Amino acid sequence: MVLSTAWSGKVFCVGIVDLTDGEPTPECPHPDQRLEEAIEAAKRLGVSVRITLDLPNRRLFDSFESRLALAQQIRVYRPQIVLGLGGKTPTASPDHEQAARITEAAVFYSRLSKWNEFFGNLPPHSATVFLHYYLALRFPVFPAPHAIVVDISKSLATKLEAIGCYKSQFGHRPEMLERIKVYNRSIGQTVGFEAGEFIGHPTGWGFRDLISGIIGEPLGRSSDGLDPQRHRSVPDTKG
Repeated sequence: MVLSTAWSGKVFCVGIVDLTDGEPTPECPHPDQRLEEAIEAAKRLGVSVRITLDLPNRRLFDSFESRLALAQQIRVYRPQIVLGLGGKTPTASPDHEQAARITEAAVFYSRLSKWNEFFGNLPPHSATVFLHYYLALRFPVFPAPHAIVVDISKSLATKLEAIGCYKSQFGHRPEMLERIKVYNRSIGQTVGFEAGEFIGHPTGWGFRDLISGIIGEPLGRSSDGLDPQRHRSVPDTKG
């Protein structure tokens, strides 16, 4: 799960919460190596914080305890955007579908009041936006009814560098980086980008201001920080 906690212009403060340490992995000799790979990948991505929860890999299930563990992190870091796995990954790990369920439930749990017996002094927090990303490397078709293509042309190389840090998982499969690159380029070129990524919304998208939405102002805010619903330009009447 990815947390975006703040922005300054278009520089986001981003954190990553791993539900498990990913171990055991067939080509990884020790969990410490996988942790080192995760730290190096985080550095390549420029994330501010990366946390690994103590949930079991290969035995990950949507339970009250797993929901609570993630919801606590959401209350601690109080993100404006939560980006979590969307749906199944056919023929891949069933943990992915469980992770999607855990994340959606944790986003809900994080905003509930009157639950101090589980959250202590951590106040409730409601994320402004909850979105999905997708892992399946299939044909470039929309993975969900409410998915869109986001331009990652300038960040594709960084993404591939970060993935390449996981030598225990991809070192013996170098063709995977090329496959991911081709996949992202195929997605992007369907809408005129050099490379793209599917991002989905669990219920549906909408713009408070169409133009601000199209030009990419974060969370519907105008460039001067005013809510576009309240801020209207005054036409020049001087000719």
